[in-house]
Amino acid sequence: MTVTDPAALLPPLADAAREAGALLLRTPPPGPATDVEGFRRAFDAAEAPLLALLRERLGALRPGVPWAEELDQRVPDRGELWVVDAIDGAVQYLQGLPQFCVSATLVRDGEAVATALHAPLLGTGGAGETCTAAAGAGALRDGVPIGPGAKTDPAAALVATSHPPFLGAREPELAEPTGRALAAVLPLVGAVRNLGPTSWQLADVATGRLDAFWQLGQDDGNLLGGVLIAREAGALATDWHGQPWRAGARSVLVAGPGLHRRLLTPLRAAVPPTAGGACEQTARTAQPG
Repeated sequence: MTVTDPAALLPPLADAAREAGALLLRTPPPGPATDVEGFRRAFDAAEAPLLALLRERLGALRPGVPWAEELDQRVPDRGELWVVDAIDGAVQYLQGLPQFCVSATLVRDGEAVATALHAPLLGTGGAGETCTAAAGAGALRDGVPIGPGAKTDPAAALVATSHPPFLGAREPELAEPTGRALAAVLPLVGAVRNLGPTSWQLADVATGRLDAFWQLGQDDGNLLGGVLIAREAGALATDWHGQPWRAGARSVLVAGPGLHRRLLTPLRAAVPPTAGGACEQTARTAQPG
């Protein structure tokens, strides 16, 4: 049955993500890869059955809606698109770490409108955790409304950062500014961590487990769903100009209202817009990949 209302999509979307997570846990995990080619083979073998399941479930919800590849940075300005990562946090999964999730987001006219993230090995009770959000309908973790932390002092904050996949090959000019940004924030905060998939770290900001997350480089596929959850929970999500984050941006900062500006200022000072165009928007194509 076709479902069009974003809020009505959430229950079946979350069910599909949980079903894929359960299927992944039933699959014997491969050992750590020793080279890039081995990594790709192991990942493809684990991902293939999950993608088949998700294509069937999501296709029933929105027939005919195309899919974007996780690493395809193009988001159309018009129409709908599924942005799906069956194993978001593949590196952690292949290394035997629990920080990975199933991620599925419906994008409409360039904006995420419904998303579900399911982390099968996180949380308590053995059922994993599921975060969902729909545009204008709030954000939930396991069915309970969530909100960001209320901290205002960066020195008490636990913050996180990461980088887009293959940053060195795709945007090599951002490698050095990424280091400068970290150096600018480290003296100001309680601790800096990288706790797995970007999407799930944004969900952790939405729940108050993390107080902020920042990143340099274009990373639409990993940010669209997490930014929707964070915003619907009440966090602020901008680029380093302070403008609302949207697909195509080359920087992001997500934080509770009490910390956002106090972190935005040092980030912007460390990596000004002239540094490799770090904070500029890039053009979005008219067609999905």
